[in-house]
Amino acid sequence: MSEASDSARSGGAPSDSGRPDRWSKATVFPDMWVNPDDDPRNVGGSSPDGELATLQGFLTDYRLTLRMKCEGLDPEQQARRSVPPSTMSLLGLLRHLAEVERDWQNWITTGDPLPRLYGDDDADFDGAVADQAVVDEASVALAREQAATDALLAGHPDLGERIGREDIAVRELLVHRIEEYARHCGHADLLRECIDGRVGQ
Repeated sequence: MSEASDSARSGGAPSDSGRPDRWSKATVFPDMWVNPDDDPRNVGGSSPDGELATLQGFLTDYRLTLRMKCEGLDPEQQARRSVPPSTMSLLGLLRHLAEVERDWQNWITTGDPLPRLYGDDDADFDGAVADQAVVDEASVALAREQAATDALLAGHPDLGERIGREDIAVRELLVHRIEEYARHCGHADLLRECIDGRVGQ
């Protein structure tokens, strides 16, 4: 293991700039994940108009944050259970959230429920193995299921409307989605830092 890796894992000795090595490589704001001009999220941007747009904005930003936490890693790193005794991994989180998005689709509709994506393979994140095909499939599946959930909810702009088999309010569903992603972004923060020492918002 390199000295840089040892430094990152131990919390990061100061670099020549006086900043901890574990900070990100952003050139303008090195304690951030990316420079603000390159950040796809609405960081410091104008506030959206209305409650619906605000909720959707937070959801979009958390989704992007999760993707960013997985960037630049090989399959072994994405599948690494880096915070024992937890069996979580970044790849496991991607697969889990694809499954959760599908669950939400079943909440919204009243027809026959869609089948599970991974079934028992993900009972303890066991299906999240270090294989490029598995990584690629998880990324595609998450994007597909997110788009499908968004498309279903696009037909229900009234936040007070109750929908689906669970008779859940659209507002409650949106808040629950934000909560789910926010929680797992916190997990992703720790998983990524333990993999390569990288931290950031």
